[in-house]
Amino acid sequence: MPEEVLFESESMRSRAEVAAYLRRVADKLDGGEPLTLSAGSQSVTMDPPERVEFEVKAEREGPADAAGELSVEFELEWDENAGADGGGGGDLSIE
Repeated sequence: MPEEVLFESESMRSRAEVAAYLRRVADKLDGGEPLTLSAGSQSVTMDPPERVEFEVKAEREGPADAAGELSVEFELEWDENAGADGGGGGDLSIE
């Protein structure tokens, strides 16, 4: 299935700034409100349904015998026409 990027932003931020963005997203999700993402002339508003597929991924890129790049990705996914049933990947715990 082809992928269309509706919005993309990448920039260096402090841990505190990232936490503030994530709190804002959490507050919007908790309140059942749409999420509006904007940066410069880009903007997109999305309204996640009550249930979404939530993916958390930790990755390391680079050679096995040298320093690489680490990442943690959080992804919310849902069908445009209906809410997701929420697959079963086991209980997630973040400590």
